[in-house]
Amino acid sequence: MGKLLPVLLALAGLGAGVGAGLMLPAAPAPQAAAPTEACAPAETEVAPPPDGSREYVKLAQQFVVPVLEGDRVGAMVVLSLSLEVLPGAREAVFEREPKLRDTLLQVLFDHANMGGFGAEFMGAANLDLLRRSLAEAARQIMPDRITDVLIVDMARQDV
Repeated sequence: MGKLLPVLLALAGLGAGVGAGLMLPAAPAPQAAAPTEACAPAETEVAPPPDGSREYVKLAQQFVVPVLEGDRVGAMVVLSLSLEVLPGAREAVFEREPKLRDTLLQVLFDHANMGGFGAEFMGAANLDLLRRSLAEAARQIMPDRITDVLIVDMARQDV
């Protein structure tokens, strides 16, 4: 238990920092010349194909997130996620799945550390925040392929 406490404190600090960063207002964009194609900023949303078609990739394993209450695990949240991708992106997603899982799991841990899996974890505003955070993180890994992250199943088990 003594070895686990510093890790949990570090995760709590990271979660608090992310939470504070999310609460800050966005800074206005500086006025500059239009970027060249080589240094253009990554889009936050993928443009849909003209016919609106999408594919869905179910991530093979569930995500298990501990919910801390004080210095002990008070609950476990289990989630199943699917990725909404552009047609033909399934294989590329499977190739990058370890990186995607790592990034999505970090978002889930941060959400748990900010109290997102507390008593009101199924509230609409809370789920929208979680979906948006997961989608933004996934698009950082594969900006030209992933359009959204879907929460397929979610359950909380108090321990």
